Amino acid sequence: MMVKDWIEKLGTVWVEGQIAQLSLRPNTSTAFITLRDPAADMSLSVTCPRDLVMNAPVKLSEGTQVIMLGRPNFFVGRGTFSLRVNQIRAVGVGELLARIDRLRKLLDAEGLFDTRLKRPIPFLPNTIGLITGRASAAERDVMTVAAGRWPAVRFAVRNTAVQGSNAVPQIVEALRELDADPAVDVIVVARGGGSVEDLLPFSDETLCRAISACTTPVVSAVGHEPDNPLCDLVADVRAATPTDAAKRIVPDTAAEQALVLDLRRRSAQALRNWVHREQHHLSQLRSRPVLAQPLAALTTRADEIHRARAAARRDIRRLVTAESERVGHLSARLSTLGPAATLARGYAVVQAVTAVGEAAVVHTVADAPAGTRLRVRVSDGAVMAVSEGSQ
Repeated sequence: MMVKDWIEKLGTVWVEGQIAQLSLRPNTSTAFITLRDPAADMSLSVTCPRDLVMNAPVKLSEGTQVIMLGRPNFFVGRGTFSLRVNQIRAVGVGELLARIDRLRKLLDAEGLFDTRLKRPIPFLPNTIGLITGRASAAERDVMTVAAGRWPAVRFAVRNTAVQGSNAVPQIVEALRELDADPAVDVIVVARGGGSVEDLLPFSDETLCRAISACTTPVVSAVGHEPDNPLCDLVADVRAATPTDAAKRIVPDTAAEQALVLDLRRRSAQALRNWVHREQHHLSQLRSRPVLAQPLAALTTRADEIHRARAAARRDIRRLVTAESERVGHLSARLSTLGPAATLARGYAVVQAVTAVGEAAVVHTVADAPAGTRLRVRVSDGAVMAVSEGSQ
């Protein structure tokens, strides 16, 4: 008990070591860690809240170097010593990664990673600006692969330091120089692989902001596929390797020629198919009755018109004949009933003629006293007479 009391009087202590074992048991709020000191060849049992591990500044795993702040505990029953931790900090590379992660969040919040700001790479750049180390494998890879794909490609090379304290200012100056050159259509920042410390300049805030400020599209080709410095996120295009960057910015001559030939073949075939479809459509139209015999409809209508005209003529002749017969009957009746027929049977119409030449039909003897001039009309004319009076 005295040992326990003495240990608990120590308060909180800082302990540095390497995680040898990490256990996150399901449905528990406590994480169990074995922290090892490689120099002293000893281990220490550590317990901490589960959230402390999940929210650590770097991803905790076996082999991670950390500094922990905790309170020592001594269990009398088992005679074991442990440390109850309430803070975890990264050291060495872990601390650098944590700093890079904080910068990543800051730049992301400012919108430097926004995909809507990414500028497209021209199909065939006039001149490619290349920023890389002098006589480096990255420079050789980019230029060799690009020349193999498009022999006429041109480069404006700027050799700078790619690691160390001088790397950032030299790269930023090269960026500004190439960005101001109107002949440069795209800028490539290339470097081969390396350790986390070697690639730190490419996660520098000054370099990231310089890349974002460029008006010329920038391609980042730093490290190998797993490496992901912050300049990859700010650049307009991220290439996995310098070789990949050359393939992205320079079209392959053979592939483009093959594509042109394929497009010509496809366009010619599409044109032939279109002509065949149109010919088939015209053949179908020509085979339709209205086009095969365009006058058939007019002929049919002409026959109908002829029949209609013949029927109209028949009806008119029938009507004229019927009316002619009716007029003949009426004329015969009129002739029979008229005065001419009566006169033809021997009758005469006697008219008294006045001194002024007016004639009036004599109805009675009194109408024709002696000396009255008479006009006697018979069937074939009229004779004049003088009345001698009544008998």
